[in-house]
Amino acid sequence: MTITIIGLGPGDADLITRQAWHLLSAADTVYLRTRRHPAVDGLPAHLRRHSFDDIYDIADDFAAVYRAIAGEVLRLGADGDVVYAVPGHPYVGEATVAAITRGAAEAGIPVRVVAGLSFVEPTLAALGVDALDGLQLFDAIELAGYLYPPINPDVPVLLGQVYSRLLAGDVKASLMSVYPADQPVALVHAAGEADERIERLPLHEIDHSHHIDHLTSLYIPALPVKAGLTALAETVTVLRSPNGCPWDREQTPQSLREGFLEEAYEVLAALDAADDDNLREELGDLLYHILMQTTLAAEAGAFTLTEVIAGIEAKLKRRHPHVWGDWQVSSSADVLRNWELLKDREKSARGESATTASTLDGIPPALPALARSQKIQTRAARTGFDWPDIDGVFAKLDEEVAEVRAATTADEKRAELGDVLFVVVNLARWLGADAETALREANERFGRRFRGVEQLATARGLSLSALSFTELDALWDEAKAALARSGVAGTVTGEPG
Repeated sequence: MTITIIGLGPGDADLITRQAWHLLSAADTVYLRTRRHPAVDGLPAHLRRHSFDDIYDIADDFAAVYRAIAGEVLRLGADGDVVYAVPGHPYVGEATVAAITRGAAEAGIPVRVVAGLSFVEPTLAALGVDALDGLQLFDAIELAGYLYPPINPDVPVLLGQVYSRLLAGDVKASLMSVYPADQPVALVHAAGEADERIERLPLHEIDHSHHIDHLTSLYIPALPVKAGLTALAETVTVLRSPNGCPWDREQTPQSLREGFLEEAYEVLAALDAADDDNLREELGDLLYHILMQTTLAAEAGAFTLTEVIAGIEAKLKRRHPHVWGDWQVSSSADVLRNWELLKDREKSARGESATTASTLDGIPPALPALARSQKIQTRAARTGFDWPDIDGVFAKLDEEVAEVRAATTADEKRAELGDVLFVVVNLARWLGADAETALREANERFGRRFRGVEQLATARGLSLSALSFTELDALWDEAKAALARSGVAGTVTGEPG
């Protein structure tokens, strides 16, 4: 009992290997994954041909089709010798082959795999591309299932089995999360056949082609500029190398702290300004700092970039069992409660005592005071330590303001003022606002208006220091009105006051 799996090559029978042809010629019967392949009509005339095409019509999806075909081949192989033929190479895009070899190993059935020319070789020949130029190879059916495909845009990609316009549309949607819509690509039809055709077109048009069929593949050249994470990691590593930059070589994890914080705030400034171009640039600067820290850690033998990415990738899936598991949630509040529960479980697994751990553990002390205050109060509220309604917060604010008024010493005034700010942050939480963002936006509003006041005074030959409060207030109102008319005074939260 032997299962012989033969690759029929990518096109007509002329592309079948001599070894495969001899075996087919010596056989009586061949079982075909599909008759829909150019080589089938040119097989030895005496062969009885059985195909599994009927399974495609009754199964719910391709996975079910492949399971059914593999199961039938294994059943046949348990009774005697069987020859099973697939398009191309048995180990290029043939899910049934992997399933058969696994099942046969479990059943103790010998398997012989006879190689065939795959679609890759004639496609590369048609395109004039070298496979060792970093080529990435994917099954279009599998890749279409990704929202963000595992592709490095710095090297070329070849997708096989782009068998329909509908699939091409799904592939396009996935690829456009990595590539620009106008990325030049090539659809290759019937590679190696007499009617071979190459369509060169932008990515966003691939599902418009009327030539797509089961012999179509898609080639995507590398982007003209480096854009992959590995390329950036290499650049940072070169900067740290002996032939790199003296400044970068001098840096330590601690010396980069100030720059890291500065870049983070510049990202926030770009977000506040709703400036997409600046945000893109500032996120790049922040990413440089992240890669510098991981490079320094790798040099010290602490950890690598791969470990950093693996850690956060696993944590995100572990902390979202309602997405990658069977937990049920009905609101964001449920998600946050689950998050804290999962964190507690992780602490227990690390041997951290639940009796000594605090709800407030893990809040970075280096956070800006407003942001840290809001995190502290949010954590405390999750335990139920909170006002029953917002009226209690307003009443507490009135109480703290009164205590500031009543304070007599500098220490008392500072302490009571801190309490006022703490309650204001709690009020922001109740209003669903981020206190740090609210204050940044208020700073920006004041800055725009005050510059407007300065410009009005300069235009009229006035000195601000010589004006009365009433006169300054009038200029303030005038500047506000001018900014409102210009359409730049407001923010995403409006322009109050």
